[in-house]
Amino acid sequence: MQHASSPSDMGIRLDRATYAAGGRTILSGISLHLTERRIGILGPNGSGKTTLLRLMAGLVAPTDGRVTVEGIEPASDRRAMLGAIGILFQNPEHQIIFPTVEEELAFGLKQMGRSAAEARRAARDLLAAHGRAHWAAASVATLSQGQKQFLCLLSVLAMAPRTILLDEPFSGLDLPTQIRLSRRLAALPQRLVTISHDPAAVADHDRVIWLEQGRVRADGPAPEVASAFRAEMEHLGGLDADADLAG
Repeated sequence: MQHASSPSDMGIRLDRATYAAGGRTILSGISLHLTERRIGILGPNGSGKTTLLRLMAGLVAPTDGRVTVEGIEPASDRRAMLGAIGILFQNPEHQIIFPTVEEELAFGLKQMGRSAAEARRAARDLLAAHGRAHWAAASVATLSQGQKQFLCLLSVLAMAPRTILLDEPFSGLDLPTQIRLSRRLAALPQRLVTISHDPAAVADHDRVIWLEQGRVRADGPAPEVASAFRAEMEHLGGLDADADLAG
């Protein structure tokens, strides 16, 4: 007996997705179908990783080709995406918009249709469940970088999206905070799509995609792709590539 597929089973699909801006093509003809539970996207700086996540989240629309999340074009129906996909940015300062922790957490819940009172109550319940009930009235400005990153993660989790996009989630965090955040992410039931320039960050994922100059260079099991990426980066690191003056 076959069971009906859930929306999450449809995953994220890119069909020859291209994105250009300012006269420059950043992504070119990307075709992927992402259904695995843990997916990594590797690439050096400037490879188009963050732009790819922004396409998936619907923050920008492809200039050519098509992107769908659970069968819906995210850029054209942001409300439908609230329960489908969330994004954790590299810099929490780019994500936090309210002065207190409770207000920040309640914002997304109100977008999903909850009343202000329901959203505040749910925000306090979420903080209590994570041992941080005392954060509710705190000014966001008093939080450390790691605490701000965790607040952003809680804001995403409050909306219970089926897929979470992570943009360099460990950047700027000290090692103990990285370990704590890594443990929390590993325990999440959602599909996670993590972009990084560090192959160690995605080495245990189900699938890794190597992005190079806006194109897919490799796509496959994490050990193979992460190892090949590391070898290439070590090769490039051994070259005195910046010795010549710019032309």
